[in-house]
Amino acid sequence: MDEQESEQAGQAGTRPAGTAPETSGPAHTATPGPVGPTAAADGESGPQEPREPQDSGESAQPGEAGAAAAPDGEDTGDAVGRKKAGEEARASAGQVHHNNVNQYFLGALDAPEIHFGIGVADSANARRRAVGRLDAGEADAVLASYVEPACFEEAVTALQRDGVVVLVGPPGTGKRAAAVALVATAAGGSEYVVLSPGRSLEELANGRVEFTKGVGYVLLDRMHEKPSGSADFDWRRVRDTVREHGAHLVVTTVHEVQGRPPESVRHVPWQIPDLAAVLRVRLTRARCAPETVERSVELIPAGCRIAEVVAAADRIGRGDEPDVVWRECGSGAAAPVRDWFAEDRSPQEWAEVTTLAFVTGAGYRDFETCQQWLEQWVAPAFPEPVDEAAAAEAARRAADRRLSLTRNSLVAVEERKSGALTRTALVFPHPQYRQWVLRELWATRSTAYWNGVRDWLTELLRSGRAGLEMQLSVAQGLALLTPSAFDEVAENYLHPWASGVAGSAGRSTATLVLQCMCLDESLAAVALTVARGWARSYDPQLRSTAVAAFSGALGVRFPTDAVHTLLRLAGRHGGRGAEAAFALAGLVAVLAECRQDTGAVFRPLAYRLRALRDTLAGHLKDGILDTTLTVLRARDARTGRPVCADVLVHHPEQTEKIGELWAGVLGNLPRRARALQGVRATLRALSAVSEDPERVAADFGAAVGAALRPEERPALRAVLEPAGNRADAAAPAHLTDTFLDAVLSTED
Repeated sequence: MDEQESEQAGQAGTRPAGTAPETSGPAHTATPGPVGPTAAADGESGPQEPREPQDSGESAQPGEAGAAAAPDGEDTGDAVGRKKAGEEARASAGQVHHNNVNQYFLGALDAPEIHFGIGVADSANARRRAVGRLDAGEADAVLASYVEPACFEEAVTALQRDGVVVLVGPPGTGKRAAAVALVATAAGGSEYVVLSPGRSLEELANGRVEFTKGVGYVLLDRMHEKPSGSADFDWRRVRDTVREHGAHLVVTTVHEVQGRPPESVRHVPWQIPDLAAVLRVRLTRARCAPETVERSVELIPAGCRIAEVVAAADRIGRGDEPDVVWRECGSGAAAPVRDWFAEDRSPQEWAEVTTLAFVTGAGYRDFETCQQWLEQWVAPAFPEPVDEAAAAEAARRAADRRLSLTRNSLVAVEERKSGALTRTALVFPHPQYRQWVLRELWATRSTAYWNGVRDWLTELLRSGRAGLEMQLSVAQGLALLTPSAFDEVAENYLHPWASGVAGSAGRSTATLVLQCMCLDESLAAVALTVARGWARSYDPQLRSTAVAAFSGALGVRFPTDAVHTLLRLAGRHGGRGAEAAFALAGLVAVLAECRQDTGAVFRPLAYRLRALRDTLAGHLKDGILDTTLTVLRARDARTGRPVCADVLVHHPEQTEKIGELWAGVLGNLPRRARALQGVRATLRALSAVSEDPERVAADFGAAVGAALRPEERPALRAVLEPAGNRADAAAPAHLTDTFLDAVLSTED
């Protein structure tokens, strides 16, 4: 069972910041670590977990606004709860911090003053799944304006013949839209399923993905696998499996075939479609005047990606002037930046644009302080002044930093409202300049310079001087640098920071980098690759950072990978297991806020509980029960209400699974006291979130009753009814009675 089936089922050193390095070498040299999966830390001996369906929960479901989960604040009254209190307290405190980071990121997506500048990224990308069944409206929108490139027919022929085809090409060549158009042409149906880029050839061939006749499957941005002498054989198995089920599969990748390409499945070098034709089709559909269409086509700048053309067409179609739009795309946006870099620049000017690339939106005082620190770190990359006049000039410029900033054409001042006050923020004249500045910096500055940048940013975070706003700005800069220098970002920033080199702020910033990558369709799979590698590492700090990443936007984008990774880590002994359990609770809240399918978490948990129901107590069962209870007791950080109550009201289709989960923990005597507290808290919250709390309580009770064993139902009344009649009852008596009546009236 896989994405489609769950769709059907769920419809630097310790020197203080700001001090100059004492030597010409970097103050902190991080040892580069592996970026992809390291030695498999999950290959430990022990009981084997039940093999549950690959439940992704990747169907888009309408949902309520939520927030990151906070730990349930109720006391635990049983021995098991007291034993686990210290462990859970530490794990929940860590998750509260991660939730704050996640909430800040999601809130920043809606803040007009926050310039993400991630190419032509759409902030909605971080709030919706990247995998699962493709909505009919989304598929129709792709097909209605699709322009076939010259290589399209070759791919169609291969897909019709073999059932599988691979599109190979760099980002920005239209492979995603092409994949949908190809399966629509070859399959002739209207059902499309997007698979996780983490799917291996082995998983595609051995039944981990259950292909359905007549359905078109798309695997976008497939992760790179190590070269293997059996590649052709592996692809042949995939081809035969897809053929056998009467399905069609299109795979896209940026990784060119190393050595001889497989003969069993055609790998088509993908070409970008005619951009002028793409623009004409979209502007014509937007009913633009013919003269506007032709003028827009004439002004297309060189170096545009197809996504930029699509975004420009949308803006022009809404009435924006073509010349204004094109100045912010392709070479139009790059020209002022390249002109600036073409001139001789002083070390101070280099520091100005570098600081702005990573610390966008700071006020003058903070910006100048950060710039001064950077100048000290990168000083070894520049020659010493050759005479007194040069030294005097450098000193004069340093003493007049603000005047120098006003003369820099790549620096602009923006007035931002902060309540009744207005503050000054330093930004680029256009958000698009930022990515081009980083590209030019990477192409023109030496390794010695970038060593200084690395140590500056690491010390900035480690010193504790960078709050969440600055951490997010640094993360944006690194995400923009990734397409030009992935190895640099991964080995010198992401991996060291995730392992704790820069303290908790560094780990938070590493997760924010991955979340920023989720804004860009071409970088989301890269973020997933990095996080999966951390999760498989022996380093507990890396695993912990992976847990944080999967509880936020990355988990929303790839819920299948997030849930299975977190469930695997939750099954471990000790605090890391509790940490992963709290992360799952946080993911439920984030999914609810993003109006995505919370069943992505509930369904796999219910499956595992069901599979272990008759198993005697043991580490595996205890882990699943504790994880389930943690998820069910999760609270909304803003309202303090149980997330479960919001889901019952706004996601009624999840009631059956939620009832099954509650029944599982209520039926376990050591955890019953904490479970009852959670049920009472959920019932109490219904009055605040529902116009008809009695109906919701009845449906909730019926679902719990259906999942409880007959002998367990009377025991529930014995403990809930007296508590509901107390004056200080956690839930209103009438809702408790309604819930209990529904539980006991359930027929076997």
